[in-house]
Amino acid sequence: MHLLSPEIEAYATAHSHPEPAVLAKLNAETHREADMPQMLSGHLQGRVLSMISWMLRPQRVLEIGTFTGYSALCLAEGLAPGGRVDTLDINPDMQARIRRFISEAGAEDRVFFHLGNALELVPAIPGPFDLVFLDADKENYATYYDLVFNRVRPGGFIVADNVLWSGHVLEPAHSHDSETAALHAYNKKVSADDRVEQVLLPVRDGLMIARKIG
Repeated sequence: MHLLSPEIEAYATAHSHPEPAVLAKLNAETHREADMPQMLSGHLQGRVLSMISWMLRPQRVLEIGTFTGYSALCLAEGLAPGGRVDTLDINPDMQARIRRFISEAGAEDRVFFHLGNALELVPAIPGPFDLVFLDADKENYATYYDLVFNRVRPGGFIVADNVLWSGHVLEPAHSHDSETAALHAYNKKVSADDRVEQVLLPVRDGLMIARKIG
């Protein structure tokens, strides 16, 4: 995921706002105990997600793909009064840790964790959504985009993580890999969608930010 040099990334992190203490604790615990800790948004991307949330001041945020809960807590930081984040994950192994850190962050009235298949859960979660964050199984990104699109308010945002996939989207040797192919197809789909304006940011592993026009 090092699309920038480690030195530049370290410099950017050092000159970004510190992680809140509870997120620093979650970051450390995830790297110490969880499988594939690189899936965590982490300090720099977490501050980007927090800043997006503060700029939007959303009432309703939907996150598909919770992992250990780090990004959900970042997205909750800028919620408007009475706002909420609904975050979904299919992996039951993380459930206890997610709920514990939601509680430690004092966010039980703002962050609501749902365990199960997003394709089944999303239709039952009330919208409209101001912000949707996609960070789950890459093969289904396009499906998730279609699933949520009509429930995103005009002017709302869909943000997708990992869209550069460690640079593999540019490498012919990875073109037949299912995840790489799906992410490349997702980037092309969003770029061709005249219902949105989009920008692909090369932050960490790539963030595709799409604003719904209307």
